[in-house]
Amino acid sequence: MLVVEDDLGIATQLVRGLTRGGYRVDHVTTGGEALARSIPDVVLLDLELPDGDGVNVCRKLRERSGVAIIVVTAYGEESDRVNALDAGADDYLVKPFGLAELQARIRAVLRRVRPGGELIRHGPLTIDLRTKKVTINDHEVPLTPKEFDILECLAMDPGRVVGRQEVLEAAWDSHWYGPTKVLDVHVAALRRKLGVPGLIETVYGRGFRLGEV
Repeated sequence: MLVVEDDLGIATQLVRGLTRGGYRVDHVTTGGEALARSIPDVVLLDLELPDGDGVNVCRKLRERSGVAIIVVTAYGEESDRVNALDAGADDYLVKPFGLAELQARIRAVLRRVRPGGELIRHGPLTIDLRTKKVTINDHEVPLTPKEFDILECLAMDPGRVVGRQEVLEAAWDSHWYGPTKVLDVHVAALRRKLGVPGLIETVYGRGFRLGEV
């Protein structure tokens, strides 16, 4: 993920919060630096940059790739939103905003822009979001609805550490008050069914992630 923000105070908070959320985050302060970087999965783009208009940076990024672009700015007028969205932004978030909302927007944008549409592919794993079908090396693996929801949550951003609470909210709901041990039971069953060592990793004290296999 790339944060394009010239306010170092805001940038530091974003990088720290998103890194704690399991994302790999780089930071640049100008549009020129952003355009010179290799294309990340997500760009968080401020509109007021020292070397030019962020809308133009957004347009150039969109011309180059299908990267997920979320504009994060103090400009909240309708015309500003329209200009950014017309330039290719996927979402628009007005400062100040909470980290939880930002992370929810990131997850939503990644779902929309993921290559392959309704198919997620990761190593031997394929997830069909429309049919709820999961295969390992083209062999179907029957999962319960909860197991599927857990796997989908992890597969939305492979490699990112997903916190236990986030997985619980994805597979149950945001008002889950039962024992979190139920999550470990379901993850253990999911691992057995998938049968791929290292596919679902436990990051102790933090959560789970889809590992490289």
